[in-house]
Amino acid sequence: MSGKSFIAQLRAKPGRREELIALQGEMKSLAFEHEPGVVVYELFQSEDDPDLFQVVATFKDDAAFDTHMSIDFHDRLVPPILECVDGEMEIAFYRSV
Repeated sequence: MSGKSFIAQLRAKPGRREELIALQGEMKSLAFEHEPGVVVYELFQSEDDPDLFQVVATFKDDAAFDTHMSIDFHDRLVPPILECVDGEMEIAFYRSV
């Protein structure tokens, strides 16, 4: 089975940009520290719009993705991340080929 990836677009609420960056940074650090199935976890900030972000994550397989979705720090960090997001988060899933 091939790797599983997602790309999520997030827009920070006014005044919440730095908090969103910090929370995503914590997610990235913990993912690499505790999840051997994480291949990529990056937060990208738009050069044209500093409140617009893309999260790109790649997992070695579905099991690694499932682990990420159920690990304790994911459940702790996602609610405050979503509180920083203006509107709906757009997310798309991909398979490596």
